[in-house]
Amino acid sequence: MLNVHKIKQEICEIGDRLYKRGFAAANDGNISYRIGENEVLCSPTMICKGFMKPDDLCIVDMDGKQIAGRRKATSEIKLHLAIMKSRSDIKSVVHCHPPHATAFGIAREAVPMCVLPEVEIFLGEVPIARYATPGSQEFADTILPFVQKSNVIILANHGTVSFGNTVEQAYWYTEILDAYCRMLMLAQSLGRINYFTEPEAKALLDLKQKLGYKDPRAELQNCELCANDVFRSSWKESGVDQKVFQPPRFQEGSCATPANSPNGNGSPMPDDDREPLIQAITDRVMQALQAGSRS
Repeated sequence: MLNVHKIKQEICEIGDRLYKRGFAAANDGNISYRIGENEVLCSPTMICKGFMKPDDLCIVDMDGKQIAGRRKATSEIKLHLAIMKSRSDIKSVVHCHPPHATAFGIAREAVPMCVLPEVEIFLGEVPIARYATPGSQEFADTILPFVQKSNVIILANHGTVSFGNTVEQAYWYTEILDAYCRMLMLAQSLGRINYFTEPEAKALLDLKQKLGYKDPRAELQNCELCANDVFRSSWKESGVDQKVFQPPRFQEGSCATPANSPNGNGSPMPDDDREPLIQAITDRVMQALQAGSRS
């Protein structure tokens, strides 16, 4: 027998965590849980998630029509319902604005793979959905290309949405992602990112499969484990690129080689190689200018 009051308390507890961790400022964010075939419990609009009470929560049907609650349901419930309709195994959805993960969505920078074991096991590759006006059906539909292959999605210029079997699990995916994005920024500020080797990356993917977690990278042909190839086809539409974090390339014939990679192998040209090239180009330009002045 489903204990609806207990689920309401869990939603309020997760709302409190979102607020205290800075994932949901003011009245940002929303949380939901499917309590029946056609009933979804959700947070109301215009309320601070850190101060919600069980009696504040609402119930809507799978079309978004409110059927219970003294407060008005969140305006972004369509996003939650789109996920639940696409994934029958999903019970809970958490949407918020974790600052470090959201920064990747604002910059439209692909989140690199093969850096942290926990991310490889529990998250896998994280897509960035294209921007659309929040609250609209178009906005809800932006996650549809990714919802079958990931449990957490970055929303371009907006925030994140994560989903799972429980409210706690849905929240965990967001917390793991934001912590990872923060680590990436800190490591990059120190000067470099060290990626896993091919055997190390393969070992983690094998471990993930043994633990019962699916990873779409296992289904790709002629693709690199660390190359962010799973969602690459969506990058043009959403404006995503790899400008800051360049993944390693282990072999020829990967799904795509970034056009902005100076040495053509998916990683920036080392400083030791860059200086002689710049000097050679400068010398040629000067020679051409001198020849032109003599003629």
